[in-house]
Amino acid sequence: MELRRVIGVPTATGVGVAAMLGAGVFAVWAPAAGLAGAGLLVALGIAVLIAALNATSTTRLARAFPDSGGVYAFARGLGAPRLGFAAGALFLVGKVASAAAIARVAGEYLASGLTPGFAGPIAVALLAVLAVVNASGVRHTAVVSGATATGVVTLLVIADAVGLAHLGTPHPLDWPDAPAGLLPAATIIFFTFAGYARVATLGGEVRDPRRTLPIAVTAAIGIVAVLATATALILLLGLGTEALAASSSPLADLAGPGWRSYVIAAAVLACVGSALGVLAGLSRTVQAMAAAGELPRGLRVLHERTATPVRADAVVAVLAAIATLVAPSALLIGASAGAVLGYYAIAHLLAWRLGGLGGRLVAVVGGLGCLLLAAWAPPLALLAAATVLVAAFLARALVRARRHA
Repeated sequence: MELRRVIGVPTATGVGVAAMLGAGVFAVWAPAAGLAGAGLLVALGIAVLIAALNATSTTRLARAFPDSGGVYAFARGLGAPRLGFAAGALFLVGKVASAAAIARVAGEYLASGLTPGFAGPIAVALLAVLAVVNASGVRHTAVVSGATATGVVTLLVIADAVGLAHLGTPHPLDWPDAPAGLLPAATIIFFTFAGYARVATLGGEVRDPRRTLPIAVTAAIGIVAVLATATALILLLGLGTEALAASSSPLADLAGPGWRSYVIAAAVLACVGSALGVLAGLSRTVQAMAAAGELPRGLRVLHERTATPVRADAVVAVLAAIATLVAPSALLIGASAGAVLGYYAIAHLLAWRLGGLGGRLVAVVGGLGCLLLAAWAPPLALLAAATVLVAAFLARALVRARRHA
């Protein structure tokens, strides 16, 4: 049984937008302002540039190898199984951390006003519900993602409009004296744009992937870049650099107390769409790795009726739930950023093999950019990601040794 190709351009674009407009667009501006001041606009530009370069290389690969599994599948298609395994392991580490962080943010928003201990159980319950949606079929996943993307875009535009209406006298843009904070801020902001790869990981379920994937990924990044830039600029002008850096919910602070519930609803809706896309991409990568014998064979099984990897859906949801309960959000976001940037660095290395002067230039600049940003992730997060990667390779070697014994 094979995955079904049922996703077109509009739905694929919605999946990408929903995956990107998650916790990041509501959470990255305060720490970025603390690091770079008004320079966060430059940091945003750097993050968008790296995202665009990553998207260019991954869509080139997806057009050449239109299967589910993302960079893991692309590497195997190019005869580089070790690179593929490294990419798959980094993707699993990064996206499990990402799904856990997003669910945790949603839980914290929903639990606001309740006992703080409710955030974790709410996050776990949310992950369970989303796993069921994914297991019910990719069409349901795509429809829910598209609906949440439409809702979040609408709500974010309204929030920005309300912020403009309450702007009053704009605060001056306080540019930093030195550019030292730009790259750390760009690394944080990149978390907002990491979701576009969800479309490529669903390549085996996209109609006419050689046409659909480039259009959908480009459109999704463009939509999110415009919304993020408008939001960042309005927050800087409306709150000022210092107030923005100190805020725990800057959009709510800008809109005023009467709009707080509205902003919370928008944030939760964004988290739902983003986490749904993350979990879908994760389960497809797990299924592809299991089909190739890199993970337990039982995870490759597709449901007879829905043609979805239900066992993989369950496993990734459980892993994300555990991570949600045992690790703080800051560590999860840092681990996600570091691992995902490593994943895209491998994508650029593979894209180099496709040839073409323009494609290779993109691969070099994009790969170096990913490594540069990854270097600014929290050291503990990088250590955690590296430890899991080494452990994964050791486990792979042991499994292969037992299989050939």
